[in-house]
Amino acid sequence: MKVSNKDVNVRALINQQSKSKQFFKAMEKLIPLVLKGLTAISILTTGLIIFTLLAETLEFFKQVPFLDFFTGTELKPLSQHPEFGILPLIIGTITSSFIAMIVAAPIGLMSAIFLSEYASDRLRKMLKPVLEVLAGIPTIVYGFFAFTFVTPLLKGMIPGLETTNILSPGIVMGIMIIPMIASLSEDAMHSVPQSMREGALALGATKLEVTLKVIIPAALSGIISSFVLAISRAIGETMIVTIASGSSKQLTFDITQSMQTMTAYIVEVTSGDAPAGSTIYYSLYAVALTLFAFTLLMNLFARYISRRFREEY
Repeated sequence: MKVSNKDVNVRALINQQSKSKQFFKAMEKLIPLVLKGLTAISILTTGLIIFTLLAETLEFFKQVPFLDFFTGTELKPLSQHPEFGILPLIIGTITSSFIAMIVAAPIGLMSAIFLSEYASDRLRKMLKPVLEVLAGIPTIVYGFFAFTFVTPLLKGMIPGLETTNILSPGIVMGIMIIPMIASLSEDAMHSVPQSMREGALALGATKLEVTLKVIIPAALSGIISSFVLAISRAIGETMIVTIASGSSKQLTFDITQSMQTMTAYIVEVTSGDAPAGSTIYYSLYAVALTLFAFTLLMNLFARYISRRFREEY
């Protein structure tokens, strides 16, 4: 029986499709394994980081009492009689983050309200990427901006302001986290159904009343989460406070004075002459673990708020 060229082409096409199906089946089995492997790597990395911090921190607490570390008001790691009270670093970190939120919260929220409720679609698509450009600026640039521009500007308005102070980096950190608050809050407000806006307007509410009494309460979980995540970002900021806040380890609540944050202390120790195995070397890990605990608690709180006040439509 003679086989035509048409039959040969059909058989070749069937064989090719069969091979393609086998290839895709193999890929379907391989992809979940690859994804599981990547997930395992991220979990393993996090576990190793925590293990390293805990192991070195335990060595530190063998030399320094736990209560003295968290309640001590003196931090003198290089003196003849070293003291390792972390309270000045905690106060400096909280103060800088608080100043940042005073700057970022109202500006970020107002920007989100404008983009979500008042700007046209065309204007929103133009302004939102421009606003988010701020998030892409390297933090070391923000640090030099705080030190060389903001601090001299503030010294002309505030008598007694030191060259290195906590006010200037706090303000600049606030500018840095504005895009985070604005973007996340705008996304939360934009996700509120249009029918809720139309219903409120149909009942006689003004645009401002709809925004304040309908949209913001409906998007409250997303807005609060953006605030908490922004605080976490401010707490973990390094280069701005390292350059502009100074290295004073004295416990003070005066924002015109130099303060040191936990991240700045870590940079100072790692760039100094602390020998491995010394108490000051181990203090680096104790401070890092404290900072890790701060940011972890803030992120857990953000997740709780998001779930607690989430509105589903």
